[in-house]
Amino acid sequence: MEVVDIVLILLVIALAWQVLRVRYQRMHITLLGGHLANLQLERHMETLTQGYTRAIHEASESRQLQVLETFAPTERSVAAQLQTLANAMQKESAEAASMGTFALCIPYAERFMPSAVRDFRKLLQIHAVGLRHAVDNEAGWDPKARAFHLSAELYLFQHSCHWYCKSRTVADARLMVRHQVKHEKVLESVSEVTRSAYQRWLQGN
Repeated sequence: MEVVDIVLILLVIALAWQVLRVRYQRMHITLLGGHLANLQLERHMETLTQGYTRAIHEASESRQLQVLETFAPTERSVAAQLQTLANAMQKESAEAASMGTFALCIPYAERFMPSAVRDFRKLLQIHAVGLRHAVDNEAGWDPKARAFHLSAELYLFQHSCHWYCKSRTVADARLMVRHQVKHEKVLESVSEVTRSAYQRWLQGN
């Protein structure tokens, strides 16, 4: 077989993989987008992440606390809506909710590498429980520490959604571009409730 033939075969394989990848990712985006359409999660999350940053840059601590207090209704709404999303996704099939642990998207990995696949439905429940834990401040954090941990919970949830829709590499990159923070740092900053459950999920337990 000549070099030209090998190159052509590789190009055909690459093109086929690209088509499958785009189709697979579009299915995930459509599925998650359909569930998010009737919720205001994205808007509320944007309000909180920007608001926490603004509060931190207030000149006085009293003003910081005043600003943080104004976000209480939005925080409760985000926690409730994330639980609604997690519950709604439970109705989807295991195949539709599958996501690979690889750095890159491997289309339909659940069909031939089930050990390398995780369940997005379980991950959403982890996020819902973790965010509720942070919103209710069960750990007794002071207001600024609570805002810090809540931000991390929201960042990790965004990362999971991007991972499910695209790939882990894309999710890592978007986290860095949007929030200038690495996935590892975010995972360190969420509550122990979220972190321990997330790590068990990642290990397939």
